[in-house]
This record gives sequence, structure tokens and C-alpha cells, in this order.
Amino acid sequence: MTDSRNAEDREAAIPRNGAARTAKLASIPLGIAGRAVGGWGRRLTGQSAEEVNATLSAKAAEQLFEVLGTLKGGAMKFGQALSVFEAAVPDEMAKPYREALTKLQAAAPPMPTRQTHRVLAEQLGRTWQQRFSAFDDEPAASASIGQVHRATWHDGREVAVKVQYPGADDALRSDLRQLQRFSRLFQAFVPGTEVKPLLAELAERMNEELDYQAEAQNQRAFVKAFEDVPGFLIPRVVASAPKVVVTEWATGTPLSKIIAGGDKEARDRAGRLLTEFHYSSPERARLLHSDPHPGNFMLTADGRLCVIDFGGVSRLPEGIPQHLGEMTRLALDGESSKLMRLLRESGFIRPDAELQADDVLAYLAPFTEPLAGDTFHFTRRWMQRQAGRVGDTRGRDFRIGRSLNLPPEYLMIHRVTAGSTGILCQLDAEIPARAIVERWQPGFAA
Repeated sequence: MTDSRNAEDREAAIPRNGAARTAKLASIPLGIAGRAVGGWGRRLTGQSAEEVNATLSAKAAEQLFEVLGTLKGGAMKFGQALSVFEAAVPDEMAKPYREALTKLQAAAPPMPTRQTHRVLAEQLGRTWQQRFSAFDDEPAASASIGQVHRATWHDGREVAVKVQYPGADDALRSDLRQLQRFSRLFQAFVPGTEVKPLLAELAERMNEELDYQAEAQNQRAFVKAFEDVPGFLIPRVVASAPKVVVTEWATGTPLSKIIAGGDKEARDRAGRLLTEFHYSSPERARLLHSDPHPGNFMLTADGRLCVIDFGGVSRLPEGIPQHLGEMTRLALDGESSKLMRLLRESGFIRPDAELQADDVLAYLAPFTEPLAGDTFHFTRRWMQRQAGRVGDTRGRDFRIGRSLNLPPEYLMIHRVTAGSTGILCQLDAEIPARAIVERWQPGFAA
């Protein structure tokens, strides 16, 4: 019995050996360093710097996301968080990044059927099969810490059954510790984005991600908040346990497919609904869906935005802070002195920072471009400009950015907004952003 259990664990979908996971993650910087040396050699033999850099970027991206995807756990979770910032990657590097990210979001090897059944028996009871009239042992999808099976509940409803990988908790902790050691390396993959705080935030949310009963409660709250809102579909929760959650099955076109080949109407509709969901959730549900990546959203056949995966959710009992809307409005209107005063009062400027109000306005104003007119066309080029501007270590904006401070209570809101903006740019969506923000962002309306 012990030998068969050990053999099964070796086949498990999520690699559980800590030393093996650490070795795989450590291979990323070592591999990149080795290729850099090889690239230097190729330059000596006549290849241009641009050709060499493009090759190195392609190989580095391929290795990075291949390792993150195979390991699942915290590694894949980090990769998914990075994926929404793909639009910020310069065009000459973008193709290999997109291909690597597509592989990351594709289904990884599933855990063995016997292991899946064992988890279901532990979580739903030994007679778990009696709860279903049909259960497909072949996973329909995989995620960072679990896989999804399609099934039919005993009352005839089509359901999605999410089963957590055994050892996911240990893998998550191990990966995030290791990834934090390499945070500077990963910074190069997402210009203009702070990787270290992102990893710290993922570590803080770890326990929530692992508790499927908490996820079910979050999902029930969103169902209640959006059940009568046209344009949205949140699948209902059917049953839950700490490591299994059963929800109604939903069918649609994932945003990743719309990004890859959707027509303009689908792109614009998905972008508009995604923006309304992001800005209206704090008022409608007093919650913020905090895991924005294309795999968590679908467009249904009747044009609704279906939202799934509520493991990462922020509680905002007072909604979005009014100061954020006021700051956005002041930046949009060019009120540099008033903006500076509000930023200082709200803790967004370090006490010892010596900054000029006009310089701070010049840094922040470009971010408000989407709200300047009736509609805005979110493009990769626009996001690349913003990332390049704030990430250029030789530029004034980089220095200004380093003097600003993001209070902890705003960190999640800021990251989710940035992530949602990244998806809008991947969608190439043109949407009425200003009207949505005016309706749902406290403090913004004039």
C-alpha cells in the first residue's frame, strides 16, 4: 500500500518535492545568465546587438513561463499575475512572451484519477459519487493550485468541480519564498511594474487562495450582488469543502481567445463589461475581484461577461476610497497644487520627498488619458509608452515615481486596476471609460 501511494504521489500533477521545485526555479536565473554569455560570444562573431537581444528575450521568456507552468503552485500563480502585464512588453519582444504565456495558461498534466477520487472522498465523504449522476474523470481545465472537472449534479444541473492538488499549500509557500529571492530578475520581464510588492501580496493572500470554502462564500456574495445586473453571469455555488468547490457550469469564449482572434465588437464588449465589473464591484458587493487575468473571464453566447475563480478577493466595506476619485479628477483637470496637497494628506508622498507640484502632475496626468474623452482606445502601444516612461531609470518620471509612496490600503486596488488595464490593452478595446468611472468611482464626478 505504501509503495503504491508513493508511486501515485510521484505522478501527482503538482511536484511536491521542495528540493526539486527549488532546483527548477533556480534554473531560471542560471539559464538566463548562460544565454547572456552565449549571446556575448555571438556578438563577437558578427551578429547585431538587436538580433542577439531578441533571441535572448525569446529563450528567456520561453524558459521562464515553461518552468512556472510546469510547477503550478505559487510559481504558476505568479506567472498568471505577470501575464496581464504582457501588453507592456516592447513589440520586438512581445511574440515570444505571448507564446510562452499561452502555454502557461494551457492545461498542464492532470493528477491521476485515483488521487482525484481520494481528495473528493476526503472532502465530500466516501459516498461522494452519489452526489453526482455523472462525473468526467478527465479534467476540463487546470489552474495554479487545482483542476476542474465537468460533472452532472444529482438534480441534473451541469456543474464544475474544482479539486485542489494535494500538497498545494507546501508548494505555494516554497515557491513564493524562492521567487522573492529572484524578484530583481523578474523585474526585467514587466517594465514599469514593481515585482517585489506583487510577490509579497501573493504571499499574504496565500491562505485565502487555499481555502475553497472561503472562495465559495466570496462567490455567493458576487452572485447576490450581480444576479439582477444585465450583462453579467456569476455561476452559483452548489457545494463546497476546504479543498473542493462545486459550482454551476458556465460556457463561453475565454478572454484569452478573444484577445488572440476576437472581432472588434467582441473585444469592445468584453472590455466595457470588464471595466464596469471592476469599478462597480466595490459598491455592489463591497468586494473587489483581485485576480485579474484573462483565464478568469469569459464572454457567453448571449454577450454576458462570466466571471470565475473567487479565491482572491479584497474586502472593501466602505467601497473604493473617495480620495482616489478626487486625485484622478484633479490630475485630469491639471490642478497640480490641489493634487499635491491631497497626495501629501493621503500619504502618497514620502514626508522627506522634495517634489514640485507640476512635476508630480506631469508624472500622473498621462495615466488619466483614458478618461479625457467620451471613449478611449486601449492599445499595447499606449501601455508600452506608460511602462517605458516610468521604468526608464535615466528619466525624470522614474525619479518622481521613486519619491511617491503607495499606502498599504491602496496596494491591492492599484494592482487590480493595473491588471485590468493590462487586459484592456491586450483586448485592444475601445470603451466609454469616463462614463463608467463617473458612475462608479466616488469622488471623481465634477
